[in-house]
Amino acid sequence: METFVKILIYIHAFFGGLGLFAGTISIVVRKGGKNHKLWGKIFSVGMLISSLLSLIIACIPNHQSMFLFLIGIFTIYMVSAGNRALTLKASIKSKADWIDKSISYSMFIIAVLMILLGIYSFINNSELWKLYFFFSAFGLLMTYRDFKTFKQFVNDNKIGIISHVGRMVGAFITSVTAFIVAGLSIGSLTFWLLPTLIGVPYIAYWTRKIEKTKKRIHGTDIQTS
Repeated sequence: METFVKILIYIHAFFGGLGLFAGTISIVVRKGGKNHKLWGKIFSVGMLISSLLSLIIACIPNHQSMFLFLIGIFTIYMVSAGNRALTLKASIKSKADWIDKSISYSMFIIAVLMILLGIYSFINNSELWKLYFFFSAFGLLMTYRDFKTFKQFVNDNKIGIISHVGRMVGAFITSVTAFIVAGLSIGSLTFWLLPTLIGVPYIAYWTRKIEKTKKRIHGTDIQTS
């Protein structure tokens, strides 16, 4: 049994490493270009396989980890929602479909579960309560924005791209966090939160940049008309 678990861990680590490598390149290269799309797809596949395996590993005796289990779910949500966000264009569909909504509702339930775990940890004097509350708040914020995007994308072609950036960078953040916790075995709360503290400003930067582009285009349309 332990040999089988080790094989799963090695496969999990391989695809996780591949995903982190591909994600890093995807962030560095020009957005929307051929290389960005290629490495973005590799990142998505790597993270999905690695995260799915982490769900199995985290449930095996002597390897149980509720935190890593939730991180795995969070990463799956981010990658799935991030890729689906690219379909949120009026030229593709007129409303969010059941797949879009199922992904967001599932994450909402997980976020509520993390709040409950945070309360449990707080009662038992565990420092993990801060981490659970932090990521649950992030999850609730993401799902709130998902449903907001579902209502607005028909009239706003850029909002789907903004959602895509937020979810994919969010997936990268959670993946780096998981690597710090499981791969490097660093137990410091500061190091756990560091990827988020760096990644969130990056998301904000690209969100503002896309919104400025949207305003320039809108202004040009008004002048033309």
